Amino acid sequence: MKKIIMKKIPLYILLALLIHSCGSSDQGELIGVRPQSRWHSQKPLGMVLIPGGSFTMGKSDEDVAGSLSAPSRTVTVRPFYMDETEITNSEYKEFVFWVRDSIVRTKLALLSELMSDETNIILPDYQFSNPDTTNMSPYQKYMMNNYGSLGDVNSPLQGRSLNWEQDLIWDTSEFPDEYYSEVMDTMYVSIENSFDGKRILDTKKLKFKYSWLDRGSAAKEKGDRKDFIKDEIVEVYPDTTVWVKDFNYSYNDPMHQDYFFHQAYSDYPVVGVNWKQAKAFCSWRTKKKNDFLKSKKNASSVPYFRLAIEAEWEYAARGGLNYSTYPWGGPYTTSDRGCFLANFKPARGDYAVDGALYTMEAKSYNPNDYGLYNMAGNVSEWTNTAYSEASYYISSTINPNVEISENHRKIIRGGSWKDVAYFLEVSTRDYEYADSARSYIGFRTVQDFLGTNIEGN
Repeated sequence: MKKIIMKKIPLYILLALLIHSCGSSDQGELIGVRPQSRWHSQKPLGMVLIPGGSFTMGKSDEDVAGSLSAPSRTVTVRPFYMDETEITNSEYKEFVFWVRDSIVRTKLALLSELMSDETNIILPDYQFSNPDTTNMSPYQKYMMNNYGSLGDVNSPLQGRSLNWEQDLIWDTSEFPDEYYSEVMDTMYVSIENSFDGKRILDTKKLKFKYSWLDRGSAAKEKGDRKDFIKDEIVEVYPDTTVWVKDFNYSYNDPMHQDYFFHQAYSDYPVVGVNWKQAKAFCSWRTKKKNDFLKSKKNASSVPYFRLAIEAEWEYAARGGLNYSTYPWGGPYTTSDRGCFLANFKPARGDYAVDGALYTMEAKSYNPNDYGLYNMAGNVSEWTNTAYSEASYYISSTINPNVEISENHRKIIRGGSWKDVAYFLEVSTRDYEYADSARSYIGFRTVQDFLGTNIEGN
């Protein structure tokens, strides 16, 4: 048997062959632009995937209220992610604290810039983190030279970053100097409005500014892109007085004082949040995630968090059970053992018989078949759909939504702890004005699922 002798091929020839094969791998055929990496939809923490599909939306049984605003019809919605629970006090408080801290840090940095000179640095621990000019890319240098900013030219930051490394000091006895005290003084209510020797935060100063593009109007109307960019400034602190204002001749002061503030209610759904505040929360949650991805040099960004449209909400509430009355299916609000299946107002006003006097923890009772908690009862939930008696008759049958900016009546769904069983039905429609906050209205967010392949999610 003869030995087969393999001749060594020079390295440069192998490289040439490799380059040639890579450059001509499509053999002249149309193969499209290949992505740099394979796309995987990442399920956000605390959310579940709603697979999308068709269902019968509206009243399939008798319309007890006789509203005639929810006739049954078949509609289709695309897949999306949805929070498994209502947004809790703890989660919303993270938003409030971020707004509070960013305002304070901006004030401290601006005062440091104003009062410092070459020999005396005021508030050195809270100065702006100026851009590193030595490591700037050519594009960053161009932006700084021509616009004086790396981003929003109208921002007081002017391309600089706040220093989030240094902790803020909230104990007045530990304030480092008078400059720090001066900034903090602007965040408190005035001396005239203080009592019991305490200075408390002026919650009206906690405002979140964000911008969004009205893509629907931009697609349908003519004009420059800037004509459809909307700036919003929203006070973010919940209206805790709703516990008193919603109920005349009723003692609810403990809920007014403690519900949002005290840690005992951390896992309860946030209330006292109007529609505009819920929208602002969605914008901040999107920013929070995208800022993290940017810090990790991740070029991709997540789809926007938003409120569900009415059709998405009802589809998710049904949990795959078409023609069902409630998220758990059958026409009764109790199990076969007599246990209540939601937090609402049963038995002619016996609020406590279902196990709750007011709200309950966001993960209470059994979830529906999609894994969603309290899609009936506990708190009603804001949607992104404007209320119209005719919307079921005029809207599309695919992702139907009637959103008219001039219509300030916004759909709320699911019923609440103070509602009778009718409002818990998955097909019942109700509304509230966008600037109204209630002790029985909260919200949860959704996020678009990109693509249609839902395997592994």
